[in-house]
Amino acid sequence: MTHTSASTTSTTLTGQPNRMSSVIRIALAQINTTVGDLEGNARLVREWTTKAKAAGADIVAFPELTLTGYPPEDLLLYQPFVAQNEALIRDLAKEAEGIVVIVGFAERDAGPSPDVPASSPGTPARMKLYNSAAVLAGGSVAHVYRKIYLPNYGVFDEKRYFTPGDECSVLDLNGVKVAVNVCEDVWFPAGPSEVQCAAGAELVITINGSPYEMGKERTRVNLVRGVARRNRAYAAFVNMVGGQDELVFDGGSMVAGPDGEVTAASPMFEEDLLVIDLDMELVRRARSKALPMAVPDEDLRKIGRAGHYSLPPLTHRAKPSIPAPQVRAMGRAESVYRALVLGTRDYMRKTGFQKVLIGMSGGMDSTIVCAIAADALGPENVTGVAMPSRFNAESSFLDAAETCRRLGVRLWTVPIEQAHSAFEQMLAEPYRGAEPNVAEENVQARIRGNVLMSLSNKFGWLVLTTGNKSEMATGYATLYGDMAGGYAVIKDVPKTLVYEISRWRNSAGPGSPIPQAVIDKAPTAELKPNQKDQDTLPPYSVLDRVLEMYIEKRMSPAGIADAESRANGEHADEETVRRVVKMVDRSEYKRRQAPPGVKITGLAFGRDRRLPIASRWKSWEQ
Repeated sequence: MTHTSASTTSTTLTGQPNRMSSVIRIALAQINTTVGDLEGNARLVREWTTKAKAAGADIVAFPELTLTGYPPEDLLLYQPFVAQNEALIRDLAKEAEGIVVIVGFAERDAGPSPDVPASSPGTPARMKLYNSAAVLAGGSVAHVYRKIYLPNYGVFDEKRYFTPGDECSVLDLNGVKVAVNVCEDVWFPAGPSEVQCAAGAELVITINGSPYEMGKERTRVNLVRGVARRNRAYAAFVNMVGGQDELVFDGGSMVAGPDGEVTAASPMFEEDLLVIDLDMELVRRARSKALPMAVPDEDLRKIGRAGHYSLPPLTHRAKPSIPAPQVRAMGRAESVYRALVLGTRDYMRKTGFQKVLIGMSGGMDSTIVCAIAADALGPENVTGVAMPSRFNAESSFLDAAETCRRLGVRLWTVPIEQAHSAFEQMLAEPYRGAEPNVAEENVQARIRGNVLMSLSNKFGWLVLTTGNKSEMATGYATLYGDMAGGYAVIKDVPKTLVYEISRWRNSAGPGSPIPQAVIDKAPTAELKPNQKDQDTLPPYSVLDRVLEMYIEKRMSPAGIADAESRANGEHADEETVRRVVKMVDRSEYKRRQAPPGVKITGLAFGRDRRLPIASRWKSWEQ
């Protein structure tokens, strides 16, 4: 699989010579920052500002909290961290000549505020913090916009750290009225953009930290189109790209015109500089025909007060027109696969690991994780480990070996029969008189976990676990066995989607890295003779549908059973639904001990879903 390097895309709406009275050239810098790397992030701002200047841009905008990286979480509670990010903003401002630079950073209030609680009893109250956008121009910090709407749901907990702003500023740059706001500020049908456009803004630039999840790119497109159409203005949306722990930021920066149509966009999952000429005459003509959305004055005042500021003027420079980029649409399977690759690559790069180990069973899950790792890190940095036991079919080893051969990955073989027999002897006396159950089966998984973690300890390589979301949900995984590792690549990928992205990966080439025999075989843990996943679980096509309704849509068992009764083909009866819900709820303690992994669904275990372990509430009985 090939990976595209950082690029520059550009377009023009008019094809006419640049006229500073009405045409402004903006650049959206879709970059990959690292949380906590303040100097490194500032260096990226310098590098991409230089590219924007070379492209003739008047304004370059960077993503939300560019300097700190996003999300910085409790690093924001450390005063030296915030102070250094502010100092770097001042340094960057000194270099902002001949271009306006918009950069996200964390801003402290001038003095401590008694209404912001202390982090612990006996300590002074913390200073107010703002999630801000610095507007750098003429060698100084010309203006600062403070984010007004602070998300506090899903993976976001900004109210833990930030105080909302209250000013919806409009900036005058050579006669063009520009509004700046931050991410959540445009996720409302009436927000800061409406205040700014009612006060004359013609261009709304929003800096964002919007993480990937399936289907979200369409939501963003509709969002940006709505801002532009409602306000008869240009709407520019710059997003970050890259992985951060469990989150992946997919980019997709874009600009929509006053007619609400997207006129230019950056590719997903790669760094990019989107450069575009915007002719404000189109805004003025659109507004002569239909005014921006009418919002009652009292509603606008509730959002924030309008403020007007002038930026240092830029010298007019003649600029040739620039060609329109061609951005390819991306299907669901490809976008999920690329999110997994990017998340895995950046987790390794940003934590300092270089090589990984993967337990290779010959099954679908370990095969796709191996393919993702090879694409993310290069096959030379991936080692597969086959650990056959008495219950493994020879075909499983052959499938694992063939996968590694096709991917160019080294495969080690460590048979576990001696250790398995030794454990049986060691536990014979304590187990005497007790009926055999899953404990005996799970001994094999725990031996394999020990082998992988011993190799990790020896060589300093990270273990990638191979459990999917269907298994994590139902507890069909072994603590300190197949759950042992440092990063869980597909923990948020349902089993049916694992097959979907595997087929896409084979179609993407070169060749078909995933053997068809692996795709075709029935899923099995191979911990006892003739074992199949469906001995314990409903068919995955049914299970994944039930799990989505319970976990992501938060439907009741009765509601799920009712929906299933109307499903075409195989479906779950009410007893099965309640059994699945019970499995999910009773496995919470396992998931709390699972490693982090890439979030790709609307509601992932971990950051998104926070349920108590010790709870008397029994969802399956409701």
